[in-house]
Amino acid sequence: MLGTLPGVARAMQAALSGSSVEEAVAKLRPGQFIWAPDVAPDGPVMIIVSLEKQRAYVYRNGVLIGVSTVSTGKKGHETPTGVFTVLQKAKDHKSNLYNNAPMPFMQRLTWDGIAMHAGSLPGYPASHGCIRLPMAFARQLYGVTSLGLTVVITRNGEVPRVAPTPDALRADGGTVATDGDSGKWEPNLAPTGPISIVISAKDLKLIVLRDGVEIGRTPITIDGPVAETTAYTLRAIEGDQYHWLQLPLPGQTVSPNQELLPEERKRLHVPEGFRARLAAILAPGTTVVLTPDSLKSSGSGKKLTVIKGEDIKDPGDRY
Repeated sequence: MLGTLPGVARAMQAALSGSSVEEAVAKLRPGQFIWAPDVAPDGPVMIIVSLEKQRAYVYRNGVLIGVSTVSTGKKGHETPTGVFTVLQKAKDHKSNLYNNAPMPFMQRLTWDGIAMHAGSLPGYPASHGCIRLPMAFARQLYGVTSLGLTVVITRNGEVPRVAPTPDALRADGGTVATDGDSGKWEPNLAPTGPISIVISAKDLKLIVLRDGVEIGRTPITIDGPVAETTAYTLRAIEGDQYHWLQLPLPGQTVSPNQELLPEERKRLHVPEGFRARLAAILAPGTTVVLTPDSLKSSGSGKKLTVIKGEDIKDPGDRY
């Protein structure tokens, strides 16, 4: 789903068609967003807000499912950076600090006035510290979040394509050799939960996430170019046959029940030992995202301040 200001939805879909994720995000204008929840229908949700880019990135089961333009705190009312949790939610909230201003789909991050909510997006920081979101995006986001989820606010413009752990801005970790595959396979890190697979044609890496935690990664090779991001869900397993259905992403037209063709599957080459371990845990509902983009992130370069809800006394609903 592509959310836009009135009158430009069709033009934005055309602009996004064939673009990489990075290009699509850069093209968003104030009030616009991208929402593709089907690429990871289940699993824990995490949100990263970039003050530099004025963007919010939503991950589910470690996979990017949405990006939105935002408006954060203006000079003198800067939005604090750090790692927060959602402390309270309210669909119809009004500020007690700022003339009873409406704050639809409010998700509170601190007891002293910082929250995510729907509001005006002029294209630059303009709030009193809150993170303003487009109304339609705020509604969609409200529907997939729960109390206690992690929200990272950073000044950094670079964000990870994959967010496998709450420590979202960590450096790219090393690998653990397994059976000569020069990859990593640690399924005990998340014994159960939904599975997502992310494949980067730029990095030539495949990452396996279960319940939002990275449990495996391996080098791979791909025959031919990868022109755009595509997503698939495992519909069924029949013997040694895996039926992958393509999921429509914003700007893409996909025929109903369009399966990934055998010749397309053969383009991907995975070390045999790793492939066998992965096959043993695949189940219907597993999703795969193939992207031309890199999965690397540069990190913030600074230690983030951790703000815990229990460290702040509730002065009452002061907004």
